[in-house]
Amino acid sequence: MAKWGQGDPRWIVEERADATNVNNWHWTERDATGWSKTQLEQLLVGIAVGSEAGSCEISDLKQMEGEASCNSRKGKLIFFYEWNITLSWKGTMKESGEKHEGFVEIPNLSEENEVDDTEISVSKKKGDGDVLKDLMRTEGTSKIREALRHYLKVLKTEFTLGMILPTKTSAGLELAVKKKLSENNVQDSVLPVSLDTVGVKIPTVKILLKEMFDSPVEELYSIFITKELVQKFSKSCAVIQAKRGGKLQMFDGCITGEYIELLPSQRIVMKWRCRNWPHEHYATVALNFKDRATQTELQVECKGVPVCNEDSTRQCWQKQHFKEIHVLLEQTKVNAE
Repeated sequence: MAKWGQGDPRWIVEERADATNVNNWHWTERDATGWSKTQLEQLLVGIAVGSEAGSCEISDLKQMEGEASCNSRKGKLIFFYEWNITLSWKGTMKESGEKHEGFVEIPNLSEENEVDDTEISVSKKKGDGDVLKDLMRTEGTSKIREALRHYLKVLKTEFTLGMILPTKTSAGLELAVKKKLSENNVQDSVLPVSLDTVGVKIPTVKILLKEMFDSPVEELYSIFITKELVQKFSKSCAVIQAKRGGKLQMFDGCITGEYIELLPSQRIVMKWRCRNWPHEHYATVALNFKDRATQTELQVECKGVPVCNEDSTRQCWQKQHFKEIHVLLEQTKVNAE
């Protein structure tokens, strides 16, 4: 019989209040299938490439079959994923204006192959326009691989938050990581990013973005507080209760939050979170509207974004918000004419 305090450390509760899965020894599993489908669609649909001959864009996710999961055993994470993906693409010839379309197939995205070795095939429907097919096969494929690499990065970081439970030993490592993060000078390509830590365990960043819109300030402001307009640019159901304490829900529940402050045509402040963030963790998002004569400058400040979600949060604002609002404003202008 082992002496007191000298037993197998796998079974020793290391000052954990919950005494759950001590030392991360037992097998745990988390299904990543639904989360992955949302991530892959957001990352792949909208990819655009262009050349002197014309331009192409991934227009739709036609089919996605497969599954993904993450498992934890003995303090190690093990990933399983296997996807068969078919995307639709559309292209336009620059000189003639001819439109062409086709498909992109990714038959086996799995942990068995590196992204660079994953097969990606591009096809085109009948007719001319092979130059657009070549554009998708070269530039388009390169961007698709970049998106797949990003998916795997967030799968192995943000999705796994909380799977490896902290122990007495890991606490010192966590402090070291936080110290390293605070010492790093994190820079944005356009605007600076500052680093914070919210609570005890979640290191966060503050994201600053700017975008110019061809719209009067009143019109742009209304897009963020009017349910019908939010549903138009997000192409999904939404809950918009534009008042202090009112609820916010967009992209079929992928984004949720609450309005904190509304100053007409000047400022909106919200509690804001993505579905895949750590449970009950919210960022504070401030939208500042600046009247620039015939245009409006939107300044976005997202404070409290988990470090591992920084890239996906930027893409959410730049692709799902800015890009789609530009399209909505252009459609509104055409309809008015």
